[in-house]
Amino acid sequence: MLQSHVKFHSIAGKRLVLIVDDEQINRDILQHIVEEDFDFVTASDGEEAVEKIKEYGGLLSLVLLDLRMPKMDGFDVIQWMKSSDEYAEIPVIVLTSDESAEVDSLKFGASDFIVKPFSVPEVILTRMQKTIELYEDRSIIQSTEREDLTGLFNKEYFYRYAEQYDTFHSDLIMDAVFIDINHFHLINELYGRKAGDEVLIHLSDYLKDLREKTRCIAGRVEADKFFVYIEHGKVAYTTMVEEINSHFDNFRDIHVRVRCGIYQNVEKDLDIETRFDRAIQAANTIKNNYSKSIARYDNSTYQKKLYEERIINEMDDAMASHQFYLNFQPKYNVHDEVPVLASAEVLVRWDHPELGRISPGQFIPIFEHNGLIQKLDIYIWERALECAGRWKKEHGIEIPLSVNVSRMDLYNSSLLDFIIEKLIDYDISKSNLYLEITESAYMDDSDQLIEIINNLRAEGFKIEMDDFGTGYSSLNMLADVPVDVLKMDMRFVQNLKSSAKQETMIRLIMDIAKYLGMNVVAEGVEDKAQVDFLRSVGCDVIQGYYFSKPLPEEEFVQLILDERA
Repeated sequence: MLQSHVKFHSIAGKRLVLIVDDEQINRDILQHIVEEDFDFVTASDGEEAVEKIKEYGGLLSLVLLDLRMPKMDGFDVIQWMKSSDEYAEIPVIVLTSDESAEVDSLKFGASDFIVKPFSVPEVILTRMQKTIELYEDRSIIQSTEREDLTGLFNKEYFYRYAEQYDTFHSDLIMDAVFIDINHFHLINELYGRKAGDEVLIHLSDYLKDLREKTRCIAGRVEADKFFVYIEHGKVAYTTMVEEINSHFDNFRDIHVRVRCGIYQNVEKDLDIETRFDRAIQAANTIKNNYSKSIARYDNSTYQKKLYEERIINEMDDAMASHQFYLNFQPKYNVHDEVPVLASAEVLVRWDHPELGRISPGQFIPIFEHNGLIQKLDIYIWERALECAGRWKKEHGIEIPLSVNVSRMDLYNSSLLDFIIEKLIDYDISKSNLYLEITESAYMDDSDQLIEIINNLRAEGFKIEMDDFGTGYSSLNMLADVPVDVLKMDMRFVQNLKSSAKQETMIRLIMDIAKYLGMNVVAEGVEDKAQVDFLRSVGCDVIQGYYFSKPLPEEEFVQLILDERA
């Protein structure tokens, strides 16, 4: 075990040496030899040597140890030192007149051997200096390669030793294992950092035991994150996790549980870091899933990750080359017997030159998760207003367009200025731009959101609540949120035939909306029976395939012109 408190100099500034010999004359000779270069303390037998080591252990740079002594001989002293975590690393040079004892001394753990009687002082000093230098160099290397708190390898050296392990065991099938502690930050917050450190040490002790039983390398690579590189088939991972968790059952009444990601039978043409990245990816698939403690990496996880990275990396080029394009979903006012085209929802599509049509259900969640949705939204708004400006200029067409506004957009302080600037650029009135905000956005930090939306309404924008009915507090929130239009989620309409309760719910929504002065748009309408029912309960506007699928710009403009004709 590495002793992080080891010091290489005594208080006086020289390295401290313990001289142990039962003959006074030998102690005097050695003192005379070393006194110019070293500080020293002495002991006259093995028992006194043990006491001096206990007293000065943290300062000692070397022990000069006679083998043949009363009470406790030198072999017993070496054996005692090597059995101690605290003193095992202190180097020992054996002093004896019995040259045949050299091999046994080295086997017991001595670093070097000096034969009595002492002859050339320069040789003795040189041997002492070299032994101390080797000890100090080794200590420095160990302190560099091992993590202070647990004594396990740090990340850099873990990777190095794993690579070396592959070099010398190229025929072995290996697994990369990632272990971390669920909600470790809460342990620090609730019980204090000392308790958190004890948890980490407790887990590292288990991994050290595992290291002794199996062929494996263990490291603490960051905070509560541990790596294990282990021979495949040597451990049942379900049992391992159960053992780790049970290892904590009586630990200070703190509930500690781990999760584990495993990349089995690693591809050895991959670098070590990539192998453990895959183990981490596996573990991330069960993050916050309290029913699962173990996840194994499979290639589909990797392919999905590659796909997501490609989507993200190619977003800017896709916007620059107009791979993103707009479709327009017509909305019809159904108050009169003959429905009238009233507005349209702007929808984005991606036509990739190699991947083909990419569904919005794929790329939009990726952009939302990575914070890129704002960039795409701004692109959509500008393209939509550009289209509206062109229709007005070329055909005299003015029709309201609904565009999606993400929760992240709303916290952009320049949102309002940008939209107003583009409205002016393309000569579009505020009343012809509806801002659609999903119901789920109102559930997060609603007070601040409501203030932002009120400011938008005060500027003259119409606000639509999209996907109404997908949340858990929809009816309760309506009294407080600033909304002009409710867009009823398509599942209400699609379940009309199969559920009489659904009709009652739709009637209730209509009554509440009318009472609060809101219009209602029904999405996903596909047949005449749905249209008739929605009209009968007072629905204002309908969109869906019954009237029209989403249309590219040219077809949508032609639809407007045909409607006028």
